[in-house]
Amino acid sequence: MRRLILCAAGAILAGCMVGPDYRRPRTDSPAGWRAATPDAREVLPAVEVRWWEQFGDPVLNDLVATALGENKELQLAALRVEEFAARYGIARADLYPQVGAGAGYAHQKSTERGGNPLPAGYKSSLDSFSATLNASWELDFWGRIRRSGEAARAQLLATEEGRQAVVLSLVSSVAAAYVNLRNLDRQLEISRQTADSRRKTLEMFEQRYRGGVISEMELTQTKILYEDSLASIPQFEKAVAQQENGLNLLLGRNPGPLPRSRTMDQLLAPSIPGGIPSELLTRRPDIRQAEQTLIAANAQIGIARAAYFPTISLTGMFGSASAELTDLFTGPARIWSVSVPVSVPIFTAGKIAATVSVSESQRDQALISYQKAIQDAFREVEDALVEQGTARQQLAVRRTQREDLEKYLRLATARYDNGYSSYLEVLDAERNLFSAQLSYVQGQAALLQALINLYKAMGGGWVGDAAGSAVRTGAAP
Repeated sequence: MRRLILCAAGAILAGCMVGPDYRRPRTDSPAGWRAATPDAREVLPAVEVRWWEQFGDPVLNDLVATALGENKELQLAALRVEEFAARYGIARADLYPQVGAGAGYAHQKSTERGGNPLPAGYKSSLDSFSATLNASWELDFWGRIRRSGEAARAQLLATEEGRQAVVLSLVSSVAAAYVNLRNLDRQLEISRQTADSRRKTLEMFEQRYRGGVISEMELTQTKILYEDSLASIPQFEKAVAQQENGLNLLLGRNPGPLPRSRTMDQLLAPSIPGGIPSELLTRRPDIRQAEQTLIAANAQIGIARAAYFPTISLTGMFGSASAELTDLFTGPARIWSVSVPVSVPIFTAGKIAATVSVSESQRDQALISYQKAIQDAFREVEDALVEQGTARQQLAVRRTQREDLEKYLRLATARYDNGYSSYLEVLDAERNLFSAQLSYVQGQAALLQALINLYKAMGGGWVGDAAGSAVRTGAAP
């Protein structure tokens, strides 16, 4: 039997695998980024991966670390990797012989009053003991099992890339949510400062009105402006609380307040990442995931085509059987068997051909999905580059506008104090300045959000580093 097994192993190693071998499809990559900026830095080694630390905010760093360890979606992704690792182990196990052992005892009593009485000397009560070793092995002449292992391995790698895609999205979402939180904090602060300033103005105007210096219309206009600023405060307070709750969800926590560190003005803008378009094929986990899905679908074609060929197995049994336990392991009690079952499809009413067609169609769908993932990645990077460029321009304009309106308010106030204009000019200047201050803060947040989107679109070595941190610090159940 050993010689038979060795011969079968040699035949398997020399056998071919049906189905197409995977070759990476050719892709058309742009020669460069259309919206590339001259100050974009080149891609640095994988050691510089924690781009969120460039904001200079220790609270943000802690929030990202917490999310990598506690986020529920990331924990689910890690568990899916474990699941597909086990599936890969199942697929690989079929390459090797399956060996099992068994033992049994039975006691049987035959009737002594039947139509055919037992001959003299036969016992009506019998004991039987057995101990066997069983083995079976499917000979993978056509590569069906090896293709199954290839598909399972690709699915495992695709799942791991899916986990890294979750990491990429999670880190970017935490950074974006924190920036937006500081944006809302600053707008709330501006609203409260404006309301406080207008309250003091209103108190002064009430004294002037009681002294007969101003008219009731001017007092009413001041009061309306004060009430307008008061109305904006609850709106921002609600937005801040909801943003905190959303950020806590990313952290795997229940709703509640969150700590702060740097103000909106103190947050530093990360540098612009550089690189050439073709690097996205290796830097983006979603593209790598799509390719592994394509590899798995390609292997499924070989599995389906192998059904056209015979299935050949080796089965064997060796053991002992005896009516007496003391004789179980003696020579006369020995039993064994060897068989080579062969199964050949003859007529399947087109089932195998249909299965092959299904596999080929799924492979073609996976190919289109892979190509689409690449095109989506190119578009996202281009969009992010355009976004950060326009955000810088808008921020510069809003900064100038805010400074001009601050000057305009000073001039309007001086004109009113000297009796050259009505208070309507002051009211209009204050209203426009309040709007410009909020717009400037929104512009700051828009620029930081654009840079976050750019790092998310570019991917890179930081994703794998952060994914490794998630494995080390995670607390998956």
